[in-house]
Amino acid sequence: MLAWSGCRSNELGGSEQRWQWNGQHRIQCPQRKKNPSLCQAPLSPFCLAQCRLTESILRFTNEMLYFVGLGLGDAKDITVKGLEIVRQCSRVYLEAYTSILTVGKEALEEYYGRELLLADRDMVEQQADEILKGADVSDVAFLVVGDPFGATTHSDLVLRALNSGIQYRVIHNASIMNAVGCCGLQLYNFGETVSIVFWTDTWRPESFYDKIKKNRDMGLHTLCLLDIKVKEQSMENLMRGRKIYEPPRYMTVAQAAEQLLEILQNRRDRGEELAMTEDTVCVGLARVGAEDQTIRSGTLRELASCDLGGPLHSMIISGHLHPLEVDMLKLFCGPEGLNSLKMTDSSTYVS
Repeated sequence: MLAWSGCRSNELGGSEQRWQWNGQHRIQCPQRKKNPSLCQAPLSPFCLAQCRLTESILRFTNEMLYFVGLGLGDAKDITVKGLEIVRQCSRVYLEAYTSILTVGKEALEEYYGRELLLADRDMVEQQADEILKGADVSDVAFLVVGDPFGATTHSDLVLRALNSGIQYRVIHNASIMNAVGCCGLQLYNFGETVSIVFWTDTWRPESFYDKIKKNRDMGLHTLCLLDIKVKEQSMENLMRGRKIYEPPRYMTVAQAAEQLLEILQNRRDRGEELAMTEDTVCVGLARVGAEDQTIRSGTLRELASCDLGGPLHSMIISGHLHPLEVDMLKLFCGPEGLNSLKMTDSSTYVS
């Protein structure tokens, strides 16, 4: 509460009514929240009106688009901050094509206490305005499995929001990009991450192999993110404009290893110097972050015949290995062990 205590001259030479603070109430304006010492400073009626106006304006313009990471496991992997934001937003979208959790949309809705709107690739890339609509007057959340910036598509959505005058905030979470450390390979020994896509009869790209070679030449490990096909159309349906979608497909470690083995044979037939061989030590990972997480280390040839169960899968091509990394990989190897490893010096193994 403010009490009258007379007048005084202000810096501009005019008179200013003096008000004193009696400690019963505080003005909750942003400037005073940032500097608690201001809460005891005298306020004139004019200053009081300014504070209330500022607070009103900020309250009106504080709405924004939230990018919330969900982590890698199940509904409970969301952060406390992320869950609070989800529950306060007027609309909540679930990105549903770059990754998946081990639980479905219904389990997330039950735990979050909110209805989730599925945002497929077409909506995010072609109809982003639908997501951004109203985010300047009420909070909207965009939920992403893993971390929000694990896919460049979401950077595009950030830029679209800013171009529309909408502020954004990111709530980070665990991603496969750092969770792969669970296999024992040290994160700072990784090079460029690559994506391995499903081959077709007419499209069999090998460009990811060249990036693996570049990493191997520097002694660095390569994280391979394996293809996901969700809500994809066949070429016939695409050409005819029919909204008929193929069943979801998720590349396995075995499929990725088979494609790499074929690339090695192709490069060998062309007389190229190989970046790796069938005996190079690799690591297969499945459902990282879930209770049934599975890790398997072995040669590329071994991984081509392994079954790690359901999605999602990732694979690592090893570079130079430290003895501690080797000891960790031995925890996950098959009966053949890691016999292809050779020691080049007291602290380095290669395969």
